[in-house]
Amino acid sequence: METILLVEDDQQIALLLKELLERYDFHVIHEDGLGDVVARFEETQPDVILLDVNLPKFDGFYWCRQLRMKTRAPILFISARVGEMDQVMALEYGADDYIVKPFQGAVVIAKIKSQIRRAYGTLSQESDERTVSRAGLTLYLDRYIVEHEERSIELSKKEGLILEMLLTVSPRIVSRGDLLERIWDDEAFVDENTLNVNITRVRKRLAEIGIGGLETVRGVGYKLVLDK
Repeated sequence: METILLVEDDQQIALLLKELLERYDFHVIHEDGLGDVVARFEETQPDVILLDVNLPKFDGFYWCRQLRMKTRAPILFISARVGEMDQVMALEYGADDYIVKPFQGAVVIAKIKSQIRRAYGTLSQESDERTVSRAGLTLYLDRYIVEHEERSIELSKKEGLILEMLLTVSPRIVSRGDLLERIWDDEAFVDENTLNVNITRVRKRLAEIGIGGLETVRGVGYKLVLDK
């Protein structure tokens, strides 16, 4: 029996969803969004998370981002907000699907079962998530999350690509030209200062989890030295 964490502050909708899901043999844990959703997730370890967007403490987008840093479990939004940007934001923050209210019960169940198959069943990946690791620093390539000594942060796509190149060859140097070609190869012209700005961001992000060693090699490029 799969466990579903339902994060919904509307008690009537929560009851309706809970009854629907239980009819299909799901174990449902209801969280109204007033507490710490991440703490509730860690306590219950659900297989699937259903999130509303409009929640009383922080909105669903915030909780989705926080949860995605902790788990690869399917996250589905169920929301009355029908705007295209809401759906785009949900996917950008790591959601797997977006269901618009008012919903049809059969559609909700079908989408949940589909995500379960993808995550845990016949459609799940046979191998573990792709990572690059050096000296206790791990970058998750599918999510651009970097971890060190039980601390983790989420990077932007460009920050993740930069760190991937540096981490893969560490402690060797990556040239500025290689970084520009790899990360901005679809742009006709990029001011080199753009690279400087992104390197500074990566350096600051690493500092947040206690990592230094991102060095500038003047006139050549950059290197990440982790054994200092």
